[in-house]
Amino acid sequence: MFEFAVTARSGRARTGLLTTPHGVVRTPLFMPVGTQGSVKGISPGELVEIGSQIVLANTYHLLLRPGPRRVQALGGLHRFTAYEGPWLTDSGGFQVMSLGDLRKISERGVTFRSHLDGGLIELTPEYSIEVQEALGADIIMAFDECPPYPSSPEYLRASAERTLRWLERSLRAKTRPDQALFAIAQGGVDLGLRRFSTEATVAFDTPGFAIGGLAVGEPKEDMYPAVELSTRLLPERKPRYLMGVGHPEDLVAGVALGVDMFDCVYPTRTGRFGYALVPEGRLNLKLSRYLDDPRPIDPECDCSACRHHSRAYLCHLVRAEEILGLRLLSLHNLRYLHRLMEAARGAIQSQDYGAFAREFAERRFGESIPPWFALALREGGHWS
Repeated sequence: MFEFAVTARSGRARTGLLTTPHGVVRTPLFMPVGTQGSVKGISPGELVEIGSQIVLANTYHLLLRPGPRRVQALGGLHRFTAYEGPWLTDSGGFQVMSLGDLRKISERGVTFRSHLDGGLIELTPEYSIEVQEALGADIIMAFDECPPYPSSPEYLRASAERTLRWLERSLRAKTRPDQALFAIAQGGVDLGLRRFSTEATVAFDTPGFAIGGLAVGEPKEDMYPAVELSTRLLPERKPRYLMGVGHPEDLVAGVALGVDMFDCVYPTRTGRFGYALVPEGRLNLKLSRYLDDPRPIDPECDCSACRHHSRAYLCHLVRAEEILGLRLLSLHNLRYLHRLMEAARGAIQSQDYGAFAREFAERRFGESIPPWFALALREGGHWS
């Protein structure tokens, strides 16, 4: 039911085919985030039309409402949401970290207060897996602790060691053969701890591996050495998932180092704030300069917003706080990232990812290419 095969390489970048019970997907790919079983403002049919291949749902939020048993009784995420493609559910670890004073971590698990009604809830590795099995996603995640940035070396080590113990418990709790459980390596940006956590995690030989604990506020100059080390240590024959990363430049840099999967709320959240992603960065469509601009957001884009509407109209919708404007920008931003990954896959298959990444950087950064981006390309074998 679950297989992964690398189909082409260009330096450390690679394309692959990931087989799941609900379809075969092409990597590298970006996964839209449907926190509560819905990608905000985008219908399931539109997700398919713009090229989405896997959608991510949030264990913590779906646990609180509508509840995993209700989703299970209504056919699991696929039937409940009417998105029949593959789903991935996170473990709840990141949301637990973000709750701050509302939660307490122990060896057993995490006790927290619901942000909805203040009710006391305990989330353990066993319960996280039970909830994810009820939700029915194709890919589920081991329960982990995602430490905040910055954290002391002592806290990072204790967290990484606890995550390994929770991984053992997650694997013992898993019962469904039609779900693939991915393990998550931690360690923050401490390269020694990152190596320790990754090597210990790889020993469990799960169907895929996630790079966790990054993109939580650390500088990119610290993040990318950790990504580089992680992809070097993770096995070639398994998919690699960089969690919580979705800025276009991060996708291009991550793919250069051999990352296969990404997710983030960035494209839809940015759209709801009135911004449109373009090769040069992003357009702020709240600005009056676009009120008389007849051009599409991006003439190269094939999304419905770009095919049918002008910047002027979208600027009007955003400034008038019309829901349609925010919906169209979210849809465009997702399509932009999917197109970016489609182009990346094509460049890898042509064994010319370096030229693709350098062209992206020239349009995005001009002559001021950030050192962290250049590092990713050099380490990935795409820049001398």
